[in-house]
Amino acid sequence: MTIKSLPEIKASRLPDTFAFEADSEAVERWHAGIKAKQSPDNTINILDVIGEDMFGDGITSRRVSAALRRIGDQEVYVDINSPGGDFFEGVAIYNLLRQHSQKVHVRVLGLAASAASVIAMAGDEIEIGKAGFLMVHNAWVVAMGNRHDMQEAAKVLEPFDDAMAGLYAKQAGVEKSQAAEWMDNETWFNGEQAVELGLASGFLPADTITDDGPQSNAGPRNATREVDRLLAKAGVTRSQRRSLMGEMKGGTQDAAATVTQDADDDIVADIQQFIEKMRS
Repeated sequence: MTIKSLPEIKASRLPDTFAFEADSEAVERWHAGIKAKQSPDNTINILDVIGEDMFGDGITSRRVSAALRRIGDQEVYVDINSPGGDFFEGVAIYNLLRQHSQKVHVRVLGLAASAASVIAMAGDEIEIGKAGFLMVHNAWVVAMGNRHDMQEAAKVLEPFDDAMAGLYAKQAGVEKSQAAEWMDNETWFNGEQAVELGLASGFLPADTITDDGPQSNAGPRNATREVDRLLAKAGVTRSQRRSLMGEMKGGTQDAAATVTQDADDDIVADIQQFIEKMRS
């Protein structure tokens, strides 16, 4: 397979009423400490959420484009350990990689979920750790608005889901209906299953991967991300969440009250707990 044989995914900007977000289960299962022991100079690291987060971190198409310009006309390695995130950014990154003139080696070090699994499909060669995972599902969004907005959201998502099913089906050599079923069921493939099904072409050597341990997931930044995840799960929009995070970081006393107005009752206690953790 060559990059030129991979299909382009056409995507336009979404309505203001909804936005792509990282799947909450994928974020929970993601371990950020997993990375490569050593990578070639011509490597693009996708070791974070897809899309810019509230800290200005995250993997964006702009950053990948700059990395490709730096690498130039040579083979490129793409190291992935990501729970996914902004699907639009994932599609843009996939298209950038498929247009690269030289071979693209994808290495799934830990997790390639959701939008990150789409990026992985841009590889001419896709290797995965035996303890790694691929996760595929239908495009997942946080939406708000009236019933017409919800109908519009479903209509907008249909071609994205169809394009993703086509990518997975082509890589695995199965019918598109089979890939669509995987997506409908939010399917997790471990390394052995990914290779057996053809979603990956082989295993990474065991000595390729290192694990920084649980301390890499600790600290105020990741506590903040956990609050953000809980708010997203509750249906609070990205712009509202960024405003709330600004209040919390500034120590505004009514931040918690604002959270409880926007979030579902069954997770308010969890959000409150993390807010107090940040303030302490």
